[in-house]
Amino acid sequence: MTPYAIIALISAYLALMFNVARLSRRGSDFFGSRKKTPWPLVAISMIGAVMSGVTFVSVPGMVGTSAMGYLQTCLGFMAGYVVIAFGLIPLYYRLQVLSIYQYLDRRFGVTSHRTGAWFFFISKLLGASVRLYLVCLILQMLVFDPLDLPFALNVVLCVAVLCAYTFRGGVRAVIWTDVLNAVCMVAAVILTLVFIAKALGLSLPALTDAISKSEMSRIFFFDDIRHPQFFWKQFFGGLFIVVGMTGMDQDMMQRALNCRDFRSSQKNMLLSTVLQTAVIALLLGLGVALYLYADATGIAERGDRLYPAVATSAGLPATVGLFFVLGLLTSAFGSGGSALTALTISFTVDILDKGGSDRTRKAVHIAMAAAVALTVLLFSALNSTSAIDAVFKIASYTYGPILGLFAFGILCKRRVRDRLVPIIAIAAPAICLVLQLNSKEWFGGYTFSYEILPLNALLTMAGLWLLSRNSGGEVCQGG
Repeated sequence: MTPYAIIALISAYLALMFNVARLSRRGSDFFGSRKKTPWPLVAISMIGAVMSGVTFVSVPGMVGTSAMGYLQTCLGFMAGYVVIAFGLIPLYYRLQVLSIYQYLDRRFGVTSHRTGAWFFFISKLLGASVRLYLVCLILQMLVFDPLDLPFALNVVLCVAVLCAYTFRGGVRAVIWTDVLNAVCMVAAVILTLVFIAKALGLSLPALTDAISKSEMSRIFFFDDIRHPQFFWKQFFGGLFIVVGMTGMDQDMMQRALNCRDFRSSQKNMLLSTVLQTAVIALLLGLGVALYLYADATGIAERGDRLYPAVATSAGLPATVGLFFVLGLLTSAFGSGGSALTALTISFTVDILDKGGSDRTRKAVHIAMAAAVALTVLLFSALNSTSAIDAVFKIASYTYGPILGLFAFGILCKRRVRDRLVPIIAIAAPAICLVLQLNSKEWFGGYTFSYEILPLNALLTMAGLWLLSRNSGGEVCQGG
């Protein structure tokens, strides 16, 4: 598989993607406020946004150390989507907001509004950069290094593509291109499994049987509460991750708000969680197949490097490598494009308070693209962990205060001292960091996992309670 073959594939895919984005712009604005997208398409598009390049590479790679325990987290995801569908979606539609963080303004005040928006901005910027970094790293190995081109050029080109196809189309363009991305990614995974089965001399049913009999196919871990993969840690961590990272994430909710009404949006949420769980299960099964193939052929790579190593190995046809690149690109541009659009909307509406200015929005969009590129370059010098784990660790600290703010606003009718909210929002994750760094020593060997996010949210709520008073009447519209 030569770099030129990959460049030809990328060019063909980008031509198709830009054409889809161009057609989808008709009858829509950047913010997706006209609500014309059918809910099944929104559900499919959410696969393209959630299943990033990190998911595409890291989920198969993680089965070597975590087996299929990630499905425990996915069960929590499903519960979280139910909470979003029946708890948050009706609220957002009733308030008729462009940005979901406008709720915090109506409930608490402008300082709380901007605090939530800034935490989202930081989390989304870092999370998008982690995801894009992994994709750029693989493209560097397959294309840019063989052509003696620098990593910085790689990053700039990738971000320029994201900026170009989302620049005018906005939310609606992202939704339609993500449908294309989701279909291409799933097709790439299935075709890779077919070729691996053939290379191992197995039929697909026989490969499925081999996967199910592998020690790496273990799903449930109930035996040690101190272990990071203990079932209830993973389940409740997944639940709160989805409520925070999806239900209180402008990136994800801008899709839900693009449905015709909240009933359609609820259907989108429920279908989306079923589809996403199915795709993750497929990726985990692919991971076991990749390890089986690597062990049979002497490939030593593990973790995030496993899938690219197997896909480009001499024992498989070059077509498998092209499928891998296609799946990587579609997943990367899907999540990256939606993240860039969400950053633009949130910064324009929430922080600058200029949602109606198209000139400002375009300038912010370019600035957000530049910020993502710079952050990717910075992260390239710092990364030392599994990429998907890094994304969720970032989310645990930045989405915790957001989750705490929304939960306190919805569940309580007390008024807070708006100007002091940033202090609470910073103090809660700082306390969580101290607890996580010292948990083994202080709590008899206990290790925090994704449950640090709900703990972060609870500490935020406790701080808000201490700084609040009884409202003495109606709190706010939607509060």
